[in-house]
Amino acid sequence: MPKKILITGAGSGLGAGAAIGLAKKGHTVIATVESWPQVTALRNTIVEQGLTNITVTKLNLLDRFDIAAAVKLDFDILVNNAGIGEGGPIAEIPLELVKANFEVNVFALLDLTQKVIRRWVKSKVKGKVVFISSILGVVSPGMLGSYSATKHALQAISEAMQEELREFDIQVQTINPGPYFTGFNERMVESAYRWLDDEVNFTSRASYKAQTDALIDKNEMRLDPNDMIAKMVELIPESTGPFRTIYPKETADWHAAAGVAMLSRTI
Repeated sequence: MPKKILITGAGSGLGAGAAIGLAKKGHTVIATVESWPQVTALRNTIVEQGLTNITVTKLNLLDRFDIAAAVKLDFDILVNNAGIGEGGPIAEIPLELVKANFEVNVFALLDLTQKVIRRWVKSKVKGKVVFISSILGVVSPGMLGSYSATKHALQAISEAMQEELREFDIQVQTINPGPYFTGFNERMVESAYRWLDDEVNFTSRASYKAQTDALIDKNEMRLDPNDMIAKMVELIPESTGPFRTIYPKETADWHAAAGVAMLSRTI
């Protein structure tokens, strides 16, 4: 059956691709983006593709007026895809940046979700909440600890929420994409250079670059995003399926291997 889906963070990358893909599958989609220029750009794309079952609206998770307007919209699936990333060594990253990362990825997201769920419960809507997390929600490599911590928090929130909402027939699901090449990871790594200073920090810029290059500067860390978009389009509307999907298989295997390595790690 066609669903009514609101997806946050649809201005680019996986969010934009999933919003358009879901609309092409016949679902009614509300694609929300952070800024007005993104609204215009995505609306132009939709017109070019001749899609009539997708609307675009502004939803900055830190704007209380945007949140209030979004909660009133008619949808039965909420896809929490919006997020920001702050790179840098967790032992040195300025706390204000960590707080900002949590404010968007956890607190503002949870605020929206709570308001939507409250309306669903009151109206007896059997809805579904989908959290677009990350492989970094279940592993935590060095130099990406702030972002990874926010996604670990989402894992805890989603697991608790799934149990709590079962009695109201509201489903909860997480999708954990691997390292798809949307530019997000590269921008997150680059963000640290605005504060990393060899005269101030004990982690040198050269060391940071060497460690992050070793992590993401390779072909297997730049997967085709269309593959992940297709998986999201498949999973989001379904009323049955796994609670957590780590995708693709190679990323799930990496997670399993990382878990074994962690158990054997010594100090």
